[in-house]
Amino acid sequence: MKVIKIGTRESRLAVIQAEMTADYIRKNCKEITPELVKMKTTGDKILNKTLDKVGGKGLFVKELDTALLEKRSDVSVHSLKDVPMEVAQELPLLGFSKREDPRDVLVLPKGVEDIDKTLPLGCSSARRIIQLRKLFPDMEVKSVRGNVLTRLEKLDCGEYSALILAAAGLKRLGLEERINRYFTTEEMIPAAGQGILAVQGRQGEDYSWLTDFFDEESTYCALAERSFVHTLNGGCSSPIAAYAVIKEGELQLTGLYATEGSMDYVTGKIIGSPGKAKELGKKLAEQLKDIKSGE
Repeated sequence: MKVIKIGTRESRLAVIQAEMTADYIRKNCKEITPELVKMKTTGDKILNKTLDKVGGKGLFVKELDTALLEKRSDVSVHSLKDVPMEVAQELPLLGFSKREDPRDVLVLPKGVEDIDKTLPLGCSSARRIIQLRKLFPDMEVKSVRGNVLTRLEKLDCGEYSALILAAAGLKRLGLEERINRYFTTEEMIPAAGQGILAVQGRQGEDYSWLTDFFDEESTYCALAERSFVHTLNGGCSSPIAAYAVIKEGELQLTGLYATEGSMDYVTGKIIGSPGKAKELGKKLAEQLKDIKSGE
């Protein structure tokens, strides 16, 4: 029996997501036994600073990448939105899962029905912050770090009036009942890859046993969204958002772009063939960059 070691962050959500891959292997690859290898990443350890101050989202994958290179693990499972736009050639992204709900949501403290505008909104993402300025112009936004459960503890202890979180994470954790309000993808354009899992492996190895875990529609959307962000040199600290959906055989990509440090942003949409996902992402990014530079 072949053992496949799956690298994952040790947070409850990350483990649940890695188990989704392990469950697929157990059901579909009878000759393989999956084992989880849990790790605490640098991004999980440094919680007193915002991500842009400590090196961006790459801090959530660094240790997992090292384990792959040293063959202490065979694949890594990530939330795609945590994966940097530049991926090492020797550690390619093998594929993308079917997408969970991509929307952002509002979460109130337990037992509370109305938002308390005297307390700050909890949010650390530049992408969310600039969109919240339009949705809640009269409210303060304060940084909140930590995994989903840690953030919820801070909320319930009275530090914040509400949190803005990803619906996908709450649903995977079985905490859907905590959601007070879903933002539409027009109100709050999601992060590139939000709700999608990415599986990463080593170059040159055979991962054909994972093929049916990957989703074609999610793949096209992921490629378009990441191409958009990559073209704008976007990382964790850049206020950039991208969301693609396939309707009636066409890929529709919506993007948001703001220069770093600015609260003013532009949005746009492009429609085309899913097979040209990367080209569509690049084209929309260049269009928005031209609009912003001409302001």
